[in-house]
Amino acid sequence: MVFIILSCVLLTGCNSQSQISAKPNIIIIYTDDQGYGDVSALNPEAKFRTPYMDKLVNEGLAFTDGHSSDAVCTPSRYSLLTGRYSWRTSLKKGVLGADGPCLIEKGRTTIASLLQKNGYNTAMVGKWHLQMEFEGSKGKDRDWSKPFKEGPIDHGFDYFFGIPASMNYGVLTYLENDRVLDPPILWTKKKKVTDPRSFRDNANPNDYRMTPPYKDERGEGGGWVEAAPSFNDELVLETFASKAVDYINKVSKDEKPFFLYLPLTSPHLPHCTHPDFKGRSECGNYGDFMEETDYRVGQILDALKANGIDDNTLVIFSSDNGAETNYIYQKETYGHYSSLHFKGGKRDIYEGGHRVPFLMKWPDRIKAGSKIDIPVCQSDYLATIADIVGAKLPDRAGEDSYSLLPAILGKKYNDSLRGPVIHHSASGNFAIRDGKWKLNMFRGSGGSLKPTFIEPATGEPQFELYNLEDDSGETTNLYFEHPEVVKRLKQKISEIIENGRSTPGKPQDYVRDNWNQVDWMSK
Repeated sequence: MVFIILSCVLLTGCNSQSQISAKPNIIIIYTDDQGYGDVSALNPEAKFRTPYMDKLVNEGLAFTDGHSSDAVCTPSRYSLLTGRYSWRTSLKKGVLGADGPCLIEKGRTTIASLLQKNGYNTAMVGKWHLQMEFEGSKGKDRDWSKPFKEGPIDHGFDYFFGIPASMNYGVLTYLENDRVLDPPILWTKKKKVTDPRSFRDNANPNDYRMTPPYKDERGEGGGWVEAAPSFNDELVLETFASKAVDYINKVSKDEKPFFLYLPLTSPHLPHCTHPDFKGRSECGNYGDFMEETDYRVGQILDALKANGIDDNTLVIFSSDNGAETNYIYQKETYGHYSSLHFKGGKRDIYEGGHRVPFLMKWPDRIKAGSKIDIPVCQSDYLATIADIVGAKLPDRAGEDSYSLLPAILGKKYNDSLRGPVIHHSASGNFAIRDGKWKLNMFRGSGGSLKPTFIEPATGEPQFELYNLEDDSGETTNLYFEHPEVVKRLKQKISEIIENGRSTPGKPQDYVRDNWNQVDWMSK
């Protein structure tokens, strides 16, 4: 995503038209709850095959130390699009729902708005999960004929087709631009998988579906979500891929380059595998769902090739966080390691919570089979893309975004390419990564995995320091052996929080309320 601008910056006499023609198309494919070990090229022992994701590794670039900014969904999506850590907003932990004020502030620069201003067609197909505002309230006064507010087209996208949030949150219907296509006038909730014809032997006990039949009225208890009569969970990936391919076929004939953001709903629960893919893998329904996901990625890559735009299209592929806690079931039942050898999974501050596939393919600029081992973050996409199009980010944009362009182009670089990476868990805990050192800073639970080291006198979780160069599995706490490193890292993360940015520039405001997870800053 970062390479293009260089071609025009280095060439003398580039006029605006030649710059536009030189700019790459850019596609970001964003999976949901996919672990680092869920790409067969990154995990040779995987119990399913991902040939199209492998193509991105083998014909492009793999960042082996690439991270989502958070260990859960909404925060990572905010950071990816804005280049700013989400904990600087009012969202200090957890995720948002489907209906409500959007987390992206009005007027804030996003990748889409940046590219829109720089001559790109911009589109999103897929899952938003940053909230949007529907008319009326859940179960009352709904008017689905009215446009919703604060969706993708209010934040830089010319076109949007997708769903509001994760399927277990609702609202279950397809949206286009700012309209609801089929009113979600029915009700549903999680349904335990019981049909042996639909799912494999040894079915994961955590599996569920949001499938029809739906109910006319909301039943007893919680967990009910609004659903459109036409909505079928196992057709969502197929629908998204079809819409994305249609968009590529259409805009590839335009003189303007395009940006397509494609956040998929897999392999997040429900594991609603399309019937054509059931029974294909050696990893139960999860493996089947991953093989379908890979096929949908392949449909996008094939569309680029069919339209003759493969060489000058930058494809970025990553996941919003690590594998859901069913990674334990997959490991015990099928011998598949979604988190590879990394500790933990989704929600955790440990590596398995946020170290994810982080791949790029751009035949015109990226050397096939490249690997980069420095720690990087999805917040870096914005600055990298700005570099591609020659745009300067204002102080109040991309506060935590570093351009990775030199590394992507194979130029010489060192650890100064970017500053420390900050990690964040579902419960709002922090970690700072600086070179080989990682300091986990616990307050309260650490996510789905509890902290390993507890202070005997107080029963409180204790800071954990790891040397990831020697111990990427985070097994040996070096907190007491290296007090000077602990002090330095605490000072660095405190400055990054206080300054409202981690990049050079003018300090920026951030939301400071209700933030007990950073009580260590005063100690």
